[in-house]
Amino acid sequence: MDVDDTPAEAAVRAEARAWFESVAKIRGEGEGHWKAFRAKTDDADVAQLNMAKAWQRQKFDAGWAAPHWPRHFGGQGRSGIEAGVVSEEETRFDVAANFFVVGIDMAGPTLMAHGTDEQQQRLLPPMLRGEEVWCQLFSEPGSGSDLASLSTRAERDGDEWVITGQKVWTSFAHSSDWGICLARTDPHVSKHAGITYFVVDMHSPGVTVRPLRQIDGAIHFNEVFLDAVRVPHANVVGDVGDGWRVAMTTLTAERTSIGGGGQTGWRDIVTLARLFAVNDNLVLRQELARLATLEMIQRWLVYRVRTAVAQGVAPGPEASVLKLLNSYQVEHTGSTVMSIMGATGTLWHDDAPDAGFWQDVFLFQWSSRIGGGTENIQRNILAERLLGLPREPDPLKGQPWSALPKS
Repeated sequence: MDVDDTPAEAAVRAEARAWFESVAKIRGEGEGHWKAFRAKTDDADVAQLNMAKAWQRQKFDAGWAAPHWPRHFGGQGRSGIEAGVVSEEETRFDVAANFFVVGIDMAGPTLMAHGTDEQQQRLLPPMLRGEEVWCQLFSEPGSGSDLASLSTRAERDGDEWVITGQKVWTSFAHSSDWGICLARTDPHVSKHAGITYFVVDMHSPGVTVRPLRQIDGAIHFNEVFLDAVRVPHANVVGDVGDGWRVAMTTLTAERTSIGGGGQTGWRDIVTLARLFAVNDNLVLRQELARLATLEMIQRWLVYRVRTAVAQGVAPGPEASVLKLLNSYQVEHTGSTVMSIMGATGTLWHDDAPDAGFWQDVFLFQWSSRIGGGTENIQRNILAERLLGLPREPDPLKGQPWSALPKS
């Protein structure tokens, strides 16, 4: 593969870079907004979200909110690779990016592929402008890796559905306006067949969000309780009972989003190494070279998946390859950061360099490695779909969900 920009890609890069330079400062020259992705207090969390909304609106007004979206949905109709070039340029600047991935990179593509005209017209524009925040109501206390075993139920009542259940590990739920939700609408068929995909107003009566403060002091995940929440039938995405197929669009997009790179890159780690005056260490230089190599492989895998999506082709196992590679990369990044900082790595928050940002990078790696499907789940997918290995025996396959043993 030719890793150099084509003339068209070079033109997009130049255009995007010129705009970013006109409105933002390069990393290292600004106030460090790119290092503030783990707010530790409620007030800081709100301030950070408002800053991210302002940046998203600024991008929208200039046409850069989602270059990979089709023009009739508010994007630029760029190819997957061209959109990746724009995203790559954005990471060079001191901006509050990556706050709207659940909406723009997961819910948005799903609504474009499976939503009604009314759903698309109502939900996509404010999503793109950053006015409405989205979360993903998929995982449950007893249904994580085996998502299809979920037990949240939805019962039809006229033109409404009544949803009751509990979700967990829901990113951004405490700040969200909308949630994409999987619920069981038919317990008498196999577990994959009885699921329906809903869009839930997070401000509805019966929705209770309980934030989960993590080891680094930040709130990212939440528990969400749905107590007889009424959802209009018009908020069903796709057909009733066809939610698993719709969810595959979301899950593939999620793996691509998670695998598409984190808050930091190898150049940031080089800067840290120079700060600690260890950049001449030969062993460390080898680790930095490995980070750079893996980052380039990640970038081109992202382009490959985005190109497939832009062409209307369902991405293959490369999405799982990308997610698995990202798990290794974030682990390697965290370990390298700690080796650079040495004893300083034991400091915390304001006592640490950059207010503990690098400690957060180390601690947050497990969220990335679990979210969107664990490393072992991705290995199973690759074994079955890429290598053609047999699936693990499942004596309960095809049984109705109501007959399955429950945890």
